[in-house]
Amino acid sequence: MNIKKALVTTLGTVAVVGAGFFATSDTANADVKVTVKQGDSVWSLANKYDSSVNAIEKANSLANSSLIFVGQKLNVPNSTQTTSTSSANVASQNYNTASQTQNTTSTQQQTTTSSNTAASTGVSGSEASAKAWIAGKESGGSYSARNGQYVGKYQLSASYLNGDYSAANQEKVANSYVASRYGSWSAAQSFWQANGWY
Repeated sequence: MNIKKALVTTLGTVAVVGAGFFATSDTANADVKVTVKQGDSVWSLANKYDSSVNAIEKANSLANSSLIFVGQKLNVPNSTQTTSTSSANVASQNYNTASQTQNTTSTQQQTTTSSNTAASTGVSGSEASAKAWIAGKESGGSYSARNGQYVGKYQLSASYLNGDYSAANQEKVANSYVASRYGSWSAAQSFWQANGWY
């Protein structure tokens, strides 16, 4: 009876260790070399190549990620993490960390989704369409987006928002900013299309 138990325990341990070796993956981080084209932004390149604005800023020593130029060469770091393990314990730790990261990401996505639908845009018709277009270009429509000193769905300077980054305040301040500077969201969209910012 004890021999059977010892044999089963030993085989179970071997299976777990073996699974640890086979469950790991080695993936190399590779920067993508990109030539900036008309309409590109650091944010759009980060989304396209599964990177982040901060990673691109650091990789290219950009003082202001809003100022990139057509023809400029940029390194876009890939966000894939290199994982290498040598035992079942390390594999287990990596699995637990990945699970926690997935849970955190899932929670952040749920929070972002709920906050994206929480505030009224305050405009309608073609103005709402132009406003949504600008939000898509600036932040992908996320109230929690950050790019240096620029914050939120419309990438407004933090000084304009006065520390209140709520969805309602972002909508109110964006409407006020566009009305005072361009007169309408349609005019702001036309300016953005011509200059790559508003």
